[in-house]
Amino acid sequence: MTRESINISVGIFVLIGILCLGYLSIKLGKLELFGGDHYRVSADFDSVAGLKSGASVEIAGVEVGRVDGISLDPNQTGRARVHLKMRRGVKLQEDIIASVRTRGIIGDKYVLLKPGGSDTVIGAGGSIRETESAVDLEELFSKFVHGQLD
Repeated sequence: MTRESINISVGIFVLIGILCLGYLSIKLGKLELFGGDHYRVSADFDSVAGLKSGASVEIAGVEVGRVDGISLDPNQTGRARVHLKMRRGVKLQEDIIASVRTRGIIGDKYVLLKPGGSDTVIGAGGSIRETESAVDLEELFSKFVHGQLD
């Protein structure tokens, strides 16, 4: 083999390695280049302390979406609006309940959806009306220490 053919072989090998590394990064990082097959809904909470964009959305322990963003309610009600990106095949009933939960004692926050019994389905751009906010452990502990726990 000539030096030129060795250089070409090494170049092709490096290029294939870079392409494989890029593919694995996209797949393992759950990055979507072309938008994916999702729809968006929102839910308003009194408190989303510790919840971050990118957190998982689960039904019965199965991931069915991700938190797409968190903002203040545009109606200035002092509530947090959580935007959820749901997989296209997941149907959310009108009376579904969304709650912010903690994975373990000091784990990450995620959104748990408890299905309802309604036949009406929330469509893309819809809103989940029933929500339960996150339990603020610092506030609860403070009330316990100061004897204000009911």
